[in-house]
Amino acid sequence: MIRKLLTALVTGLLVAGFALLSGGVADAHSAPIGSSPENGSSIDASPASVSITFNENLQPAYPSMTVTGPDGNLWSKGQPKVEGPTISVEVGELGPVGEYTIAYRVTSADGHPVSGKRTFTLTKAGNGTPGPKADANAKSGGSDGGGVPLWVFVVGAIVLFGGGLAFALFGGRGKQRK
Repeated sequence: MIRKLLTALVTGLLVAGFALLSGGVADAHSAPIGSSPENGSSIDASPASVSITFNENLQPAYPSMTVTGPDGNLWSKGQPKVEGPTISVEVGELGPVGEYTIAYRVTSADGHPVSGKRTFTLTKAGNGTPGPKADANAKSGGSDGGGVPLWVFVVGAIVLFGGGLAFALFGGRGKQRK
């Protein structure tokens, strides 16, 4: 009996291991391929707007894009616009010299949210008026968190598979009568 149980357990673990290892690479979501201003660039004059272009068209639902200055204030004006593979937002005249962060969150063509940030440095001070202080999520680019971690599903699948296998091998039989 113990030998059959060990055989079933080892078989179940081997099958689960092969299932995990044989899984293909997940389809890639939208990825940024360029921005204006370019990521990490230095500029000496304020752009009228900032934009990020992706490798595929974006869904226009619920885009988010902010520009936060070195002073911690928002410098983006209005709502972001999605046109094909590009998201943009107006900024107008910027203010202090330093690094500005473009934080974005868009919905890729496959329906998954994609977020991140890009930066540029203003080398000559502008005369713009800042918006309100940026909150922590806007400055950090938001997060895709809040969901259940993948390992929970993997462990659940292994437990369910192992339990089903054990039931199939041992649970369906009653005790043999003499």
